[in-house]
Amino acid sequence: MSRSKRKDDSPTPPHSDSLVKALLISLENTRFPRLFKKGMSRSADKKFRCPWSLRDPLYIRYHDEEWGVPVFDDRKLFEFLVLEGAQAGLSWWTVLQKRENYRRAFAGFDPKRVAKFTLRDQARLLRDPGLIRNRLKIASAIQNAQAFLRVQEEFASFSDYHWKFVDGKPLNNRFAALKEIPARTDLSDAFSKDLKKRGFNFVGSTIVYAHMQAVGMVNDHLTDCFRHGEIRRLHSKLTPPPPTASLPA
Repeated sequence: MSRSKRKDDSPTPPHSDSLVKALLISLENTRFPRLFKKGMSRSADKKFRCPWSLRDPLYIRYHDEEWGVPVFDDRKLFEFLVLEGAQAGLSWWTVLQKRENYRRAFAGFDPKRVAKFTLRDQARLLRDPGLIRNRLKIASAIQNAQAFLRVQEEFASFSDYHWKFVDGKPLNNRFAALKEIPARTDLSDAFSKDLKKRGFNFVGSTIVYAHMQAVGMVNDHLTDCFRHGEIRRLHSKLTPPPPTASLPA
């Protein structure tokens, strides 16, 4: 879901325009909650989905195939960090539309290549109409690639570092309504603080919590959503990564 215009860690719902979420929550609170549950959250294929996903077919595909699926691949994790940073102040839908442009412009989200981008590369990216042409966000993606490589050097992989914040096991939440889903948690606060200490930028707690939702560290599909149960069953099949270096106290 997306975020309304804000600084990088002001509270917002997970991947949903704040105005859209406010409307959905107001409908949930009307005297016709059953109508809302049976109507607005069901799409043409008769499956119940998180209401935020019904805005657009692109959202539906993202919701059904990616959101909340645990990610352990370093390049994929870097991709989400870049995209989440680019989203700050905008809608996630805007970012999804530009995703393939970002993949092309940012070397297939290869952190080793992005970390070597020069000022000339930054100028090239700022001229690219397929990107969100914000100087701070583009510079941040390069800075984050460099920090990403340092984490890889310290741990066996960025994934090992990343998943230690939940002890290698996704957290299954049981939210029945959008209004119950937090914009940030103590865990995202700690993760954000550690990322900043390691030199990452555009990683405020709200951005980090949205990242945690996207890459499956938490399962925030609503309990009526068909994906909630599917993700839970997927968790039972996961093999925890082997132990590596511990996070510093």
